[in-house]
Amino acid sequence: MKKDFIVDLLQQQIEGADLKVKGEEIGRVVSVGDGVVTIEGLPSCLFSEQVLIEKWPATPNSKPLAALVLSLEEYSVEAIVLGDDKDIKEGDLVRRTKQVLSVPVGEGLLGRVVNPLGIPLDGKGVLSEKQTSLYPVERPAPSVMARQSVSVSLATGIKLVDATVPIGRGQRELIIGDRQIGKTSMVEDIILNQLNEPKESRPFCVYVAIGQKSSKVAQLVKDLEARGAMEYTIVVAATASDPASFWYLAPYTGCSMGEYFRDKGKDALIIYDDLSKHAWAWRQIALLLKRPPGREAYPGDVFYLHSRLLERAARLSKDHGGGSLTALPIVETQMGDVAAYIPTNVISITDGQIFLEQDLFFKGQRPAVNIGISVSRVGSAAQAKAMKKVASQLKLELAQFQELASFAQFSQDLDEATKKRINRGQRLMELLKQDQYRVLPMEEEVCSLWCGIQGYLDTLPIESVRVFEEKLLEKLKTSHKDLLKHIRETKDFDDKTQAQLKVIVEQLLAHAFQT
Repeated sequence: MKKDFIVDLLQQQIEGADLKVKGEEIGRVVSVGDGVVTIEGLPSCLFSEQVLIEKWPATPNSKPLAALVLSLEEYSVEAIVLGDDKDIKEGDLVRRTKQVLSVPVGEGLLGRVVNPLGIPLDGKGVLSEKQTSLYPVERPAPSVMARQSVSVSLATGIKLVDATVPIGRGQRELIIGDRQIGKTSMVEDIILNQLNEPKESRPFCVYVAIGQKSSKVAQLVKDLEARGAMEYTIVVAATASDPASFWYLAPYTGCSMGEYFRDKGKDALIIYDDLSKHAWAWRQIALLLKRPPGREAYPGDVFYLHSRLLERAARLSKDHGGGSLTALPIVETQMGDVAAYIPTNVISITDGQIFLEQDLFFKGQRPAVNIGISVSRVGSAAQAKAMKKVASQLKLELAQFQELASFAQFSQDLDEATKKRINRGQRLMELLKQDQYRVLPMEEEVCSLWCGIQGYLDTLPIESVRVFEEKLLEKLKTSHKDLLKHIRETKDFDDKTQAQLKVIVEQLLAHAFQT
C-alpha cells in the first residue's frame, strides 16, 4: 500500500473521530460512480446491511438515500445506491442502520404498484401501516422438513399447459423463449384465470417487472384492473429507466411479499419477468464491484443468485401452516438458444420448463408452446382427476402426430391408419390454440379436450374446430350448467358424465355442423 494513502487514511480517521456519537459509526463517501459508492470509516459494517447516505454539509431539504452494502474490503466497504446517485458527493456522511434491507408486506399492498423499496408508484397514496409489516428482502428458504410434496393444481386456464405441462402449487416452472412471442401474455392470462378459482382458495399474485418499459407495465396493470384481477395482485416494478440496483433488488422484494401470504397458510403465485435482465443487472454491478468475470462476463455467483431466490418457492407442510409459494420465472433466449449460460442455469434450478418457440408463433400457434421440449417434473400429481383422464390420451395422440407430422406432405403414399392419426393431430393442435384473455375453467377445458380425443372433430374442416368449441362451451354454460358443476365439484369425469356429454356433442354436430 502506498505511504501517501496510509497518511490520507489516518488523517480522515482523525478528522472523523468527532463524528462518533453515542457509539454510532459514521463513515464518509470516498468515491461514487455508476450507482456504486465506496465508503470508509465503517469497520463493523455487515454484508447486505442497509446504510443511509446524508448530504454534508446538510441542507434543510436534503433526505438520506439508502444503499445496500455488497462488498467488504480491508479499509472500505462498497454499496449499491438504491436510487439516483447524482446528488451524492465525496465527503457525504454515511450512517449504519445495523439492519438488513426490509420492505413492507401484507394485505395493504394488494391492488398496488410499488417499486423495489415498497414505495407506491400508482398515485393511490401511502400504504396503510395497519395492513402492512416489514420483511427482510433476503430470507432463508424453507428446509426440506418444512415442505410437503406438490399435489394441488395451480390452474392456468390455458388448455395446452393444464393438460400437457401441469403446474402445481409450490412448484417452480420456467417460461422460456425469444422476445415478443407471448411469454408475458401467458403469465397475464394465468393471473386472470385465478378469477375462476373460489375466493377462499384463490392464490394471491405478485408480478415482478424487471427492466420492462413503463408503458408496458402500465398497460398490464390497466388490463388486470379492467378485469378485476388487481384486487388479489401486487405489481413490483423496476422499469427500464430505473438503476441496476432496482433491477437486482426487485425479485427479492416480490418474493418477500409472496412469502407473507405463504407463511400465513395461504397460497401465492410470483412471476419474475424476467430473470435474464436480473442477471444483466447483477453482471453490471459485479463488474463495478471488481468481481472477476467468468462465462459470458457473468460473475461466478450468478447461479447462486437465482438458486437462493427460487428455492424460496415451496409448499409448506401442515405443521408449518400448509401455505405455498409458486414461482414462474421467465427467461429470454437469443434465437432459441436454450443452451446459453443463464437459460441452462435456471432450467437446472426449476421443476420444469414451458418452451415457447418462434417458428410456432409465426405459424399462428397461440400459445406457441413446443410440447416436445416443454416438461413438468411434477407431472400429473398436480392435475385434477378429470384432467388426468383426458390429458394422458392427449399426450399420446400428440406424440404420435409429431412423429408422423414430417410425413404429412407425402400423405398420398401413407396408409389409412397413419392418415387418420395425422388428421386427428392437426385438429387437436387447432383445438389447443387459445387467444389471449380467453382462459377457461378446468371443467370447460376437460369437455373441450375430450371431444378432440374421442374423434368427434375428425370429420370437421380444420377451420371449423374452434367454432365448434365455442358453440359447445356456450351450450354447456347455458343449458347444461349441472354437468359443468358436477365436474368442478367432484373434479372427476366419470362414465355417466361422459355419456351425457356424448349426447350433447352428437346433437350439436347433427344440427349445427351437418356436412
